[in-house]
Amino acid sequence: MRKYAYSEIFMPAEPKTKPTAASVADFLDAVEHPGRREDGKVIAALMSEVTGEKPVMWGPSIVGFGSYKGPTGDWPIIGFSPRKANLVLYIMRGFRDSGDLLARLGKHKTTGGCLYLNRLDGVDMAALRTLCQESVAWMRETYPA
Repeated sequence: MRKYAYSEIFMPAEPKTKPTAASVADFLDAVEHPGRREDGKVIAALMSEVTGEKPVMWGPSIVGFGSYKGPTGDWPIIGFSPRKANLVLYIMRGFRDSGDLLARLGKHKTTGGCLYLNRLDGVDMAALRTLCQESVAWMRETYPA
């Protein structure tokens, strides 16, 4: 019988999603749905302003900004993916203290650290910006560089 090292059993696996050299502009330009494509460009600009970071492709479909070292490796501080069904924003701190902002936001769904939006029209962009700003501030305080 094989004996396993402690790290094989108890250490979290390294993430498969990592930063790449792929072009964010090319990725967004290739989004099939025109509304989702334009919404992705708006979110990229918003997150770039909020973080002061340039967007980076993380794997083939996530646009991330900044990074932090979590228990399983490096992850973006905040990010998004313009998927077929909806626009997914990755708010790494989650939404536990964001009830008032979510109530103002407009039609959305959340799970864990994911915010799902169908379209940006009808979304309170000031609430979305504040949600992103608070998340980035919390992440930078919790995971200093």
